[in-house]
Amino acid sequence: MATVKLTKNELKTQKDQLKQFERYLPTLQLKKQQLQSVIMKIEADYEKKKAEHASMVKDLDDWVAVFAENTLFGAEKSIEHLVKPDKVIYGNTNIAGVTVPVFEELTFCDIAYDVADYPLWVDEALVRMREIARLNALLKTLKIQVDLLGKELRLTSQRVNLFEKVKIPEAKENIRMISIYLGDQQTSAVVRGKIAKKKRLEASKS
Repeated sequence: MATVKLTKNELKTQKDQLKQFERYLPTLQLKKQQLQSVIMKIEADYEKKKAEHASMVKDLDDWVAVFAENTLFGAEKSIEHLVKPDKVIYGNTNIAGVTVPVFEELTFCDIAYDVADYPLWVDEALVRMREIARLNALLKTLKIQVDLLGKELRLTSQRVNLFEKVKIPEAKENIRMISIYLGDQQTSAVVRGKIAKKKRLEASKS
């Protein structure tokens, strides 16, 4: 604890600081709760989308396996070559003072192919592959959101602990120390005044 001046001005300074700390702390605590709640929601959404992604990949793998077993199609005609992501389009939103990216769309390169070279279900397979790629981009975005909000949560938690465990107790202790000292000084001044008065009275009688 830093040394404080045992003066009335310092007492006022400490009281003002305590008011600021106690006024700001609930805001920090509310922000902490909000961040925790949002992170839990995003993590739950992430797990849901991750399971959905895994299920779609499994279903598509069955189709791809059947197609791959047909020796009439060379490796250059693999359906994976027909889906090529172009760019991810993001938006932004503000959560508890933190700007985070929001997935909006994943665009794909326009790749032409001869339908005669592929089985009838290729169009459906390509739709599924695009959906899987979009889900993958969404999962990455959700992970970024959790990382950014998690970082802010750690900083906010540190500030809450600083105020709760250091700043507020420190200010209260400083106020107590200064108040005791000033009280003792006032008492001493009163005693000295009475002694001086008594001496004056005694001097006037002699």
